[in-house]
Amino acid sequence: MRKFVITICTLGLLASSQAFAEKEKDRWDLTHLYADNQQWRAAIDLIESRLSEIQACQGHLGDDAMTFKRCLDTIFEIDKQLSQAQSYASMMSDQDTKVAKAQEMDQKASLVATGFSQKTSFLSPEILKLGEDKILSFMEQDPDLLIYGHFLDDVLRQAPHTLSESEEKIIATAGLVTDTPYNVYSILANADVPWPTVTLSDGSTVRLDQAGYSKHRAAPNRADRKLVFNTFWPMWQNYSRTFGTSLYSQVKRDSFYAKVRNYPNSLASALGANKIPEAVYHTLIEQVNANLDTLHRYFKLRRKMLGIGEMHYYDIYPPLVKSDLSFPIEKGKQLFLDAVKPLGKSYVDVARKGFDNRWMDVYPRAGKRSGAYSNGSAYDVHPYILMNYNEDYDDVSTLAHEWGHTMHSWLANTSQPYVTADYSIFTAEIASTFNEALLLDKMLSEAKNDEERLFYLGSALEQLRGTFYRQAMFAEFELKIHEEVEKGEALSGESMTRIYADILKRYHGHDKGVVVIDEPYTIEWAYIPHFYYNFYVYQYATSLAASSLLADRVMAGEAGALENYLGLLKAGGSDYPYELLLAAGVDLATPAPYQSLVKRMNAIMDEIETILKRQRS
Repeated sequence: MRKFVITICTLGLLASSQAFAEKEKDRWDLTHLYADNQQWRAAIDLIESRLSEIQACQGHLGDDAMTFKRCLDTIFEIDKQLSQAQSYASMMSDQDTKVAKAQEMDQKASLVATGFSQKTSFLSPEILKLGEDKILSFMEQDPDLLIYGHFLDDVLRQAPHTLSESEEKIIATAGLVTDTPYNVYSILANADVPWPTVTLSDGSTVRLDQAGYSKHRAAPNRADRKLVFNTFWPMWQNYSRTFGTSLYSQVKRDSFYAKVRNYPNSLASALGANKIPEAVYHTLIEQVNANLDTLHRYFKLRRKMLGIGEMHYYDIYPPLVKSDLSFPIEKGKQLFLDAVKPLGKSYVDVARKGFDNRWMDVYPRAGKRSGAYSNGSAYDVHPYILMNYNEDYDDVSTLAHEWGHTMHSWLANTSQPYVTADYSIFTAEIASTFNEALLLDKMLSEAKNDEERLFYLGSALEQLRGTFYRQAMFAEFELKIHEEVEKGEALSGESMTRIYADILKRYHGHDKGVVVIDEPYTIEWAYIPHFYYNFYVYQYATSLAASSLLADRVMAGEAGALENYLGLLKAGGSDYPYELLLAAGVDLATPAPYQSLVKRMNAIMDEIETILKRQRS
């Protein structure tokens, strides 16, 4: 069944303290979901009361085709209502995390969702008992059941990994406690660590929590960057035993689920849910390692452009070219709309409708959740976007990124029935990074001079480094620690640091003198929340590789390329994500998409070096 999911793109603590003249049109309008909290409460109470309808289906799915369809309709209708209720509660909390009532609503929605999971835990085991022949006969009797075809195929496919009704209920109930490793990480990292303050070269005193680090690690003054790194990372080292214990518990949790569901390992379990070949994961890591020379070329170019001698890890974040360009939100919106014109008038019109009808919460403010995300779970309404827009180019890029997710959800929700609208994370980042490629093309076409062109090219390079190489590095670490546990090895914070240090140094060419990785920074693994998401991060890299290939074809005007791409978005979850990408002309189990991305990165560096040579002459 569909799960309540928001496509998270950036995480952090609090929104920026920068003040903006916020207007009503800059706030999302949650009344599109429910008129007020009272109406939401009535909705969540109704959903909770309807759980008994699900229970009445238990043991009766095989009575006849009519009963089978009625039960599936009931379950998915309640699921749809619950997704909308969860969306409202979570966004109410995110728009002001200081409001206790909103937090209680979010917690209430989560409790009802757990109850829903418990009540529906019988579904897969009972469908498996019916067997394929009986299900096919039901579909022949009632063709309306065909909308459940992919769902039922997926259930039957996972027969070797589905337990008895009582066992499935136990696993569903365990959801109340199995998120403990992440909760420990979150509370420790976000609330309990006594984050220090430092005084920068301009005399300002800043607090180096996670948000402060993210901002000041890119400081133009090199001594400031070094100070930020040398102050921030030892704080994580002070708690390495606890962070190590929480991540080790997460890995053991993943291993437990793999074992009880009869998978050979955690990777097979994580990828098997969406029928993604393990070859995709391994090919990604192999291709990235085979092309580390391109990453090292980028670091050498960065060293040259920053005008430094020996490059250290604290030198990878400042922009290659400084820019004082400002992009007020209305300008950012128009740039996005102009950039996505190659996707057609209807695409642009829907995005403009979203701008005009308050689908987006734009500016940072005290108490608002930081980062950015798109929430496409309210199937009957429309997607929503949370931003923390600060009027720089990165924010325009983030806006294009999040509207990629939103348009993906809109196209899927309006093209598919609810049961097949929800798309996999495996394809989710394709639409977002595709839009970033279109935006870059737009900005380069309008750059007024070499400096402005260098700025946009540098931003593109950093996006490729961060989304492709860095996420693949994380994926390699994640696979390694899972493999260690599955071999029966124990892991501590110290051993995780040792494993991460080896990978970090290899990717950054430490032994080749490309980037010096100082030992205190090798605790970085403890900082990454995505390691608690069970083989999540690799999909950023694979999606970028796929979107790069698709965007190149669309922008080159290749016959059928646009139709293939939009068809992928409209398909939602109507087939397995790997198969959907194959239909769109991309095979992520082969080297081609990754080699195309590396080629693009080298082409950008070629152009930068040409401009630099021209400037010197």
